[in-house]
Amino acid sequence: MSVQGSLDQQWARVRGRLKDEVGETAYRSWLKPLTVGSLDGGQLRILVPTRFMRDWIRTHYADRIRALFSGENPGVQTVEIVVASAARPETAPPANDMPTATPPVPVAANPEPVTELVIEPSPSLVVVEDRTDEMSAPLDPRFTFENFVVGKPNELAFAAARRVADAQAVPFNPLFLYGGVGLGKTHLMHAIAWAIRKKDPSRRVIYLSAEKFMYQFIRALRFKDTMAFKEQFRSVDVLMIDDVQFISGKDSTQEEFFHTFNALVDQNRQVIISADKSPSDLEGMEERLRSRLGWGLVADIHPTTYELRLGILGQKADRIGAKVPPKVLEFLAHKITSNVRELEGALNRIVAHAELVGRAITLESAQDVLHDLLRASNRRVTIEEIQKKVAEHFNIRLADMSSARRARAVARPRQVAMYLAKQLTQRSLPEIGRKFGDRDHTTVMHAVRKVDELCGTDPAFAEDVELLRRMLEG
Repeated sequence: MSVQGSLDQQWARVRGRLKDEVGETAYRSWLKPLTVGSLDGGQLRILVPTRFMRDWIRTHYADRIRALFSGENPGVQTVEIVVASAARPETAPPANDMPTATPPVPVAANPEPVTELVIEPSPSLVVVEDRTDEMSAPLDPRFTFENFVVGKPNELAFAAARRVADAQAVPFNPLFLYGGVGLGKTHLMHAIAWAIRKKDPSRRVIYLSAEKFMYQFIRALRFKDTMAFKEQFRSVDVLMIDDVQFISGKDSTQEEFFHTFNALVDQNRQVIISADKSPSDLEGMEERLRSRLGWGLVADIHPTTYELRLGILGQKADRIGAKVPPKVLEFLAHKITSNVRELEGALNRIVAHAELVGRAITLESAQDVLHDLLRASNRRVTIEEIQKKVAEHFNIRLADMSSARRARAVARPRQVAMYLAKQLTQRSLPEIGRKFGDRDHTTVMHAVRKVDELCGTDPAFAEDVELLRRMLEG
């Protein structure tokens, strides 16, 4: 067996151990895209698709990868995490793709590499059409499975979409994806279409919004061409309707959609639907249609978590080549929680401001540029919120804020929380002490003095405290 083949087998075993240790979600988000490179002089190269992922792996997983690989191969002394394109420029894929991925059906002669994330198209988005049926809306070439950031809130929807795209037979009909604005429904639908066309270009896929379906139906009625309309929609292999809630209350359109849906399901053709609510919650929709929509698999996409938002921001910053300090990305991931579109817009504003005025991106400049977005969260901060945010930031249990534990890993975050409670609330020292396990007010005074002292001598610690204060203040 070749040296590279042996390394690949060792890497497969290491990845299996890592998956067991970190869990399915973290493994899929951070470790699955990694590939093993070369072993030279005791140094093993691990290849990653983006700079942001390189930095994250170096910080969180590099030591564990080295330890596990050394157990498999004593010749491995150090591990270097490198971006794939930098390691193998003659064969490496574009920075947006996973190391083993190939791009979707070509859409331009020289496409620019992109790493778009769980973002649905905006009106200003330039999209490219390729072999798309005339009834279908254009597909965005950036919206592929490889470019979708997977986390706990969307893992079911992602897995279901992948299953539909890869299956030889229809696994469930329909696939119904639902979730709030800007959480990735459209991205997944485009990804399914790209994957199906790549696997079997002969299959006829129509993707369009419910509004366009309604427009096409009304146009057919106006020109007395309903038979051609029915034939065109009922002869497809895969029908994808986005934002189906827009036909609520439109009785004639619902009637036609109902019959189209039934005809396709009866022929075992795949139907994929998205909406902002589950089928049972769609108001203004006929009961029989709501029932049909819930026949197959209903997969919801929950609001993003902090970890998922941070991953999205990091890859977005990497794609546009912006050097954004990690603390600023953490600040945005904490503060912009509504949807991914707003998150991306906030990052674009910060980067554009820095480029236009020629200043470095800092926490203070980010807060100034986004003052209108952050104003909505301006409210009275509670001690409970402070404790929760500090516990999350330092990765300790919320219960440790009130426990008797005195280990530095617990005591220092507790002191930071007391300090912030004194700075950001109107509570007295005895009141603050009671919220921290009935501690005496002198304990709170000591915590405030200690944090002040550390902020003056430890810049990294001061930066942490400032980040927490800005996140809580908004």
